[in-house]
Amino acid sequence: QVQLVESGGGLVQPGGSLRLSCAASGMRFSIYAMNWYRQAPGKQREWVAQITSSGSTNYADSVKGRFTISRDNNKNTVYLQMSNLKPEDTAVYYCNTPMGLLGNYWGQGTQVTVSS
Repeated sequence: QVQLVESGGGLVQPGGSLRLSCAASGMRFSIYAMNWYRQAPGKQREWVAQITSSGSTNYADSVKGRFTISRDNNKNTVYLQMSNLKPEDTAVYYCNTPMGLLGNYWGQGTQVTVSS
């Protein structure tokens, strides 16, 4: 059974940094791409960043240059380093892995609040 567990969210002031983690289990972590999404209150869930199995990365324009996605295949964990945070980054952040016919899996989310 695939499980994704996010952690690392919290309250941070504008301009601050946070690192989110997503620990995966029940899957061959190293062979799948991993995504981060976020959902702000009253808005649709939006894609934030992706890292492929080979380590290639892609970012939404809204976070490019401020967020960095990375993975540690030895720890079955994907990270999202967030810097220069803005109030509009406030959202619940979700880890996701699309596994084709095996399914599309999501974590439970972790709250990030950017406020002074």
